[in-house]
Amino acid sequence: MHDDANDDRLDLAFTALADPVRRRIVARLSRGPATVNELAEPFAITKQAISKHIQVLEHAGLVTRTRDAQRRPVHLNPARLEMLTAWIDRYRLVKEQQFRDLDAVLAGESADPKP
Repeated sequence: MHDDANDDRLDLAFTALADPVRRRIVARLSRGPATVNELAEPFAITKQAISKHIQVLEHAGLVTRTRDAQRRPVHLNPARLEMLTAWIDRYRLVKEQQFRDLDAVLAGESADPKP
């Protein structure tokens, strides 16, 4: 079954993760929520540029923002990351099965006596 909505979400997420700055932001958020200022610290780009990267990640559903008094921490969205992992795993499992099948064929050939 082909799910266009799911394909669109995957496209947005993979496009967002194609940028190395956004991947580093996701890596940082994997350790816990952070503000824009905290996320901007390791980069030699403006906070405005970091905010734009965060907006792309938000649009892709990879991160969310909450309000905590004056703070607006950014959080990873684990459900969206799980969707990406599930998509990748589906194809990884197919390839692993193909390799197991090939191993079985090769093991069978080496076990057969040669005439």
